[in-house]
Amino acid sequence: MTTQITVLALLTGLLTGALFRFLNIPIPAPPELPGLMGIVGIYVGYRLIDHFDVGVDLLEALGA
Repeated sequence: MTTQITVLALLTGLLTGALFRFLNIPIPAPPELPGLMGIVGIYVGYRLIDHFDVGVDLLEALGA
């Protein structure tokens, strides 16, 4: 992941958030800290499993 992509993603999020607020549309994300921390937890959990290289191929386990 490059810094440029990260900065572009941040700018995209800022512009999208500003547009949602300008149009008085509720954001499609939890508006409070506990909800935000849940999203952070999902990301960290995903990265931990990826780091330790463990997991199950669900489609293969189901025979698909």
